[in-house]
Amino acid sequence: MKLGVFTTLLSNLSLEKALQYFQSLGIEMVEIGCGGYPGNAHADPQTLLNDPAKLAEFKALIAKYGMEISALSCHGNPVHPNKEIAAAFDKTIRDTILLAEALGLHQINTFSGCPGDCETAKYPNWVVCPWPNDFGEILDWQWNQVLIPYWKDLVAFAKAHGVNKIALELHPGFCVYNTESLLRLRAAVGPEIGANFDPSHLIWQGMDPVACIRAMGDAIFHFHAKDTKIDSYNTAVNGVLDTKPYGDEIHRSWIFRSVGYGNDYAYWKDMISNLRMVGYDYALSIEHEDSLMSQNEGLTKAVNFLKEVLVTEPTGAMWWV
Repeated sequence: MKLGVFTTLLSNLSLEKALQYFQSLGIEMVEIGCGGYPGNAHADPQTLLNDPAKLAEFKALIAKYGMEISALSCHGNPVHPNKEIAAAFDKTIRDTILLAEALGLHQINTFSGCPGDCETAKYPNWVVCPWPNDFGEILDWQWNQVLIPYWKDLVAFAKAHGVNKIALELHPGFCVYNTESLLRLRAAVGPEIGANFDPSHLIWQGMDPVACIRAMGDAIFHFHAKDTKIDSYNTAVNGVLDTKPYGDEIHRSWIFRSVGYGNDYAYWKDMISNLRMVGYDYALSIEHEDSLMSQNEGLTKAVNFLKEVLVTEPTGAMWWV
């Protein structure tokens, strides 16, 4: 496994200055935003795909600082009921795939998306309960009429351009948000669909990341190193479904934390060990969204914590048997 980072953390800096800083911390891999929610401050597919000199400069810069690109990320909602919004996200995903092809990469990260409840809907409709029966009908329409057909078409496009791993980040608000929904889409579309495994989104839903890792197995394509702290007092009163602003930390049921500030070493060591048991040997990409820490402090603490739990060397033979 290698220590990585999602570079959107330093979108305020040039790519070179960000890489200098990351290198100084011992980071080996970078996940780079190419549009959608992460923005494209460090890699604009339109620019890089249409200017060979810019593309060569981009490649050289990554190599100069001894980095590998773990994935190109373009999180968005390509099945949004607003057709213009959906088309914009879809174009970003396809452009990101074309950039991955140009860079010799085989993987992108994004969201599954969430449709509305019918063809004339204005906003996404995330269904989280089975009754009244209207919700089951919405789910059936979303999956069979929109989600599965979209991803079958997108996967075909990706495969034609050398991308065979589309890592969907499990996130509430989108159709793929837990283990079951990820594996359902994978079964319907193909093994090119997998997970960008972010334990922070699972923790606040009440899931056990280790159990999820074992259930997903080789469907885990990428890993976001981010933690969540459950506020036991607020959760006891209001549960974990929380719509208060992220900045209202003291009243929320949970908040995102840098790794180690939501759960301890034992928790993370168990997670890393189980990743190894299911065969995951790739990036641990730090995503810093801790509102209680600065960019520098949150990232630095995450790096130091992960260096203590990361498993990097091959196991070798069992010398004791």
